[in-house]
Amino acid sequence: MKESSYVQLERKTKELTALFEISKILNSSFEIKTNLYKALRVLSDILEMQRATITLYDPDTNTLQIVVAYGLTEEQIARGKYKIGEGIVGRVFQIGEPMIVPNIGKEPLFLNRTGARLQKDNISFLCVPLKIEDEIMGVLSVDRIFSNEIDLKEDIRVLNIIATLIAQYLKLYQLFSKVRTEKEELTFELKKKYSLQNVIGISDKMQEVFKTALKAAKTKATILLIGESGTGKELIAKAIHFESDRSKGPFLAINCAAIPENLLEAELFGYEKGAFTGALVSKPGKFELANGGTIFLDEIGDLPLSLQAKLLRVIQDKTFERIGGTKSIKVDIRIIAATNKNLEEMIKNGTFREDLYFRLNVIPIYLPPLRERKEDIPLLIDHFLKKFNKEYGKNISITKSAMEKLMNYSWPGNVRELENTIERLVILAEGDKITLKDLPFYITQEVDIKTIGINLKNSLPIQLKLLEKRAIEEALKACNYNQTKAAKLLGLTKRQINYKIKKYALIKNKK
Repeated sequence: MKESSYVQLERKTKELTALFEISKILNSSFEIKTNLYKALRVLSDILEMQRATITLYDPDTNTLQIVVAYGLTEEQIARGKYKIGEGIVGRVFQIGEPMIVPNIGKEPLFLNRTGARLQKDNISFLCVPLKIEDEIMGVLSVDRIFSNEIDLKEDIRVLNIIATLIAQYLKLYQLFSKVRTEKEELTFELKKKYSLQNVIGISDKMQEVFKTALKAAKTKATILLIGESGTGKELIAKAIHFESDRSKGPFLAINCAAIPENLLEAELFGYEKGAFTGALVSKPGKFELANGGTIFLDEIGDLPLSLQAKLLRVIQDKTFERIGGTKSIKVDIRIIAATNKNLEEMIKNGTFREDLYFRLNVIPIYLPPLRERKEDIPLLIDHFLKKFNKEYGKNISITKSAMEKLMNYSWPGNVRELENTIERLVILAEGDKITLKDLPFYITQEVDIKTIGINLKNSLPIQLKLLEKRAIEEALKACNYNQTKAAKLLGLTKRQINYKIKKYALIKNKK
């Protein structure tokens, strides 16, 4: 039936209004599902097209799936899956041409896959392809209450225009997503560009460490790693070694603070048979054993002055003599030293040689404490969780609130303290998640003076003693009064914690 002039004018007005509203929605943002839903709502509100759906092709499954619908429930949308050529939707996608079903009750091709039409009489179904040039991306379909006054061919004309707008929007979204993904991948690759084996860090400060370390690894220069205890100096030293052309040679580490002065020289330089009482056989030192590779001298600030001159000669001439020996031994080694002390201040105090400092400090690398690279903490926590879950046969995760608290903690013991903390939390976890209540007292209440019983009427030294006592108590309880583990947790030596336990008479509190 031909429409009257008034009806035609009313239709045109509605069509233009709908096109304008849909264009405005699609141009607003790339919130794709939200905007497509709003566009379909316009079809319903202005053009009286019900149960509008957008069905897109999934190349991974080679099927069509409703992704957005207006007038359907979530369950109905989930059922909207079609093979290519299946039903009206599959057929329109296959042939790339619109189809009109005047009465779905009389059309065997209409599947009602969603189950949204409880009664099928007097419902027309219109389906058009979402096509841009030769590419068919999916299908736009709507229901219409059948009426002799409605020109379904005119509806198809309008739907084709809207389908073109939607197809262009989808194509732009694909391009936007591709650019965004490529940008994210590029950023990630740039972050990975400066990375070292087994060292975790995406923060800008750690990227600078990686960048300098990678450059230094390709040279023969001596490297000085500077940073607080627990920042991973030995890990960086190892990574530099394995990135260098000495990677197939040995890597030997020695802690200058952990070995008594009278034994350190023998450890470093070796000794000849009979050099001293007990020297029954000759023994090579670390410098000999590291020949062709790298030697890592940790806590170089604790190297006695008597040995500093001998080390200087090794750096300058690559030669030394064993204790009790007269033969010069020549070695090809790379020296990496590390310290948590202020060597320049030690030079002023006369406890460290200035000439040795300049020989060691050819390429200085500063390792930032964990509190200065908080963005690395979630990555480290995830790494340690995976490590200890595997080690202890667990599947522990962490809540958001606990993660936030760990990120805001100052970590005086740095990465070493974080690793020890996560290990303890995994071991002691009762459920499958680490929550706030599982965290140690000194972490959850680090800056909350109200909850740690501080009385501001007392002097600062008294408050610090109370806080220290409480922290040691909590660490001992958490480690089942194992002093070695508690010391490790708090970043103390066993001697230090033993002294403080006696000082505060804490051992009597063991239950």
